[in-house]
Amino acid sequence: MTSTPEKVISLAERIRREGGRAMLVGGCVRDQIRGVETKDWDVEVYGIQPGRLEKILEEFGAVNTVGAVFTVFKVGTDLDVSIPRRERKTAKGHRGFTVEGDPDMSFEEACRRRDFTVNAILKDPLTEEIIDPFDGQKDIEAETLGAVDPETFVEDSLRVLRAVQFAARLEFKIEPATYELCKKIDLTDLPNERVWGEVEKLLLKSERPGDGLKLMYDLGVTDQLFPELKALVGVPQEPEWHPEGDVDVHTMLVVNEAAKLIDDLAYPKKLSVMLGAVCHDLGKPSTTAVSDGRIRSLGHDEAGVEPTLSFLDRLNIHSLDGYDVREQVVQLVRYHLKPGEFYKVRDKVGDGAFRRLARKVEPDLLYRVAKADSLGRNAEWVPRENWFDAEAQEWFIERARELEVEEKGPQPILMGRHLIEMGLAPSREFGDIIDAVFEKQLDGEITTTEEAVAEARRIIGGGV
Repeated sequence: MTSTPEKVISLAERIRREGGRAMLVGGCVRDQIRGVETKDWDVEVYGIQPGRLEKILEEFGAVNTVGAVFTVFKVGTDLDVSIPRRERKTAKGHRGFTVEGDPDMSFEEACRRRDFTVNAILKDPLTEEIIDPFDGQKDIEAETLGAVDPETFVEDSLRVLRAVQFAARLEFKIEPATYELCKKIDLTDLPNERVWGEVEKLLLKSERPGDGLKLMYDLGVTDQLFPELKALVGVPQEPEWHPEGDVDVHTMLVVNEAAKLIDDLAYPKKLSVMLGAVCHDLGKPSTTAVSDGRIRSLGHDEAGVEPTLSFLDRLNIHSLDGYDVREQVVQLVRYHLKPGEFYKVRDKVGDGAFRRLARKVEPDLLYRVAKADSLGRNAEWVPRENWFDAEAQEWFIERARELEVEEKGPQPILMGRHLIEMGLAPSREFGDIIDAVFEKQLDGEITTTEEAVAEARRIIGGGV
């Protein structure tokens, strides 16, 4: 179990000297009780007015007021400090609340506004006293998510998505009455950024995010928010691979497998793989048919591009940290079958095919999505002799590594400046010459600047 940081202890002591009381609240308390590691800390301060609290916090470092209307202060990167607040529903929609901070609120009243009982527990970091007005510890022991207040729970539609991601992350069941509440809530008022915030946590903080995806189906989230995923229901798979489920079930399995393959990746690439796993079969509803007595989905890779773009638009996915996640996910969907296709003709496929593919999609990420797709067909109910052979993916990534294109494709050796140095004036022919030389480079016929320049001279001499 993670011990409470010294910074939090020192802050609590300072607050106590000022006549107030600092209490740990929310996920950090829940995780401490569960005995799991805690990285982010939330402190609720009672008995201190916001202005005075901000002055005190400045003694502990730079303070960023990230929610002035809610009186929330961020100290460093891992500590959020706030005063208790009450929320009143005053309009329709997720944002239709009037929020009032009140440092003199009781513990019970402050906890009542929270979503689930497991998140409505307070802990004094100085005395270790636990304040648990809604029996959250009992629900933690039972591994159950239950609403704190059924009447106010339904006022915030985001709580349905929070139920999904918490259930998956904590591996808890949603208590039956809360489950029924979630099924009745209108989600169409949710802004894209809030939807993405919860989906992101589901995909990156769950060991089995596919279980959360199943909850989205069961609770009607896909009906309201993600028609591209809803369309997978009822689309049949080859029975030898999926005797117990259609494309939606396969997608859940693939997402679970993908989560095991991303630990060593940077954040934007983790997202790309996970979103690629979610979207990889979105083209099957429009392409699946019975042919020659078999279920086939010919062309579903290319057909998946349009629904993938629609899905990413709903999540407002674009570039992150300078990495074009949106484009990478689209190309992962478009080319997710390539490792297997290359493997089938491995004695004929040339190095140029790998180099050209690497110019369009990152082979290392493609390998991971294709591997997850393969493992997602090898479910526990499939007889071992019918397992889809994952050798194709291992062969693919090994070949990409040998060619040093596992992360990106080669860049052209010949540049415009080389042509200028050869005495050519810039013209529209520059691109044609550079492209022609680059094609030979991709095929391995040109490996040095000297060879590239010589080929350019040959082209110029013969006319472009």
